Amino acid sequence: MNAAEVKSLAESLRAEIAKGVVGQGETVDLMLTALLAGGHILLEGPPGVAKTFLAQCFARTLGLDFGRIQFTPDLMPGDILGANVFNFQTSAFTLTRGPIFCELLLADEINRTPPKTQAALLEAMQERRVTLDGHAHSLSDRFTVVATQNPLEQQGAYPLPEAQLDRFLFKQVLPYPSEAEERDIVLRHGTRAGNPDPAGLGVATVASADRIAAAVAAVAEVRLAGEIIDYVVALVRATRESPDLETGASPRAGAMLALAARARAAIQGRDYVIPDDVKALTLPALRHRVILSPAAEIEGRTVDGVLGDLIERIEAPR
Repeated sequence: MNAAEVKSLAESLRAEIAKGVVGQGETVDLMLTALLAGGHILLEGPPGVAKTFLAQCFARTLGLDFGRIQFTPDLMPGDILGANVFNFQTSAFTLTRGPIFCELLLADEINRTPPKTQAALLEAMQERRVTLDGHAHSLSDRFTVVATQNPLEQQGAYPLPEAQLDRFLFKQVLPYPSEAEERDIVLRHGTRAGNPDPAGLGVATVASADRIAAAVAAVAEVRLAGEIIDYVVALVRATRESPDLETGASPRAGAMLALAARARAAIQGRDYVIPDDVKALTLPALRHRVILSPAAEIEGRTVDGVLGDLIERIEAPR
């Protein structure tokens, strides 16, 4: 598969998901970028903006084995990973696999559960394996987490630890739809009884496991010029030098941003990265990896605003 075929795959994906979800084209592109780059994505937004349904449609269009965990305050790590259960008939322990053993995991309302349970995902997201009773169990090479969370100011939410946030390639903030989009949503779903179902809305599978693997291989062939690498490094280092940020992005953040830019280039049909790829991904790739300084908070600054200023200030290669 070449970059043009990756672009065709992305177009097919958008068209199928649009049968069920109104708008959110940018989010769909970020989800595909994360999948092709081997990363994970965190979707933040108020209840009712189709975060969960979007993940369901995404899994169906790609034919991925789908798993879902509804995070609650009483959820335990064993509810995610599974456990070794003693079988009295065989006098041996048998692994009962948890819902994490899938290809695309929807971690729904991940910030509704305490940090101890959130941490159960760390090894799986970083190394695509889980360890139970000292034994490692591999997950799928395509294992991807799509996590959703409500804004932290809502009651009953736990902030994600920094180590957990760093495992996400992107954090995408989903706003309320425009008036025209909201009217389309009401027109499309307001006449149907029950919860929306991707299959019932005609969302079909457009990719096989082989096609996904070929797209990942195509991303690996995308060229990353030296001046683009310098641009990524300049952006990341600027976050550590900004007086408006108490904590800047790490070198790992720069490496992940560069990898994501290669995936975006392929989705756009190119076998080389341009500065616009980096610019388009800087906010979702860095907004959850930096922390505002107290002075900037008092002034009413936002992380997105500070990062946006840095993007404008750092000169992009021509």
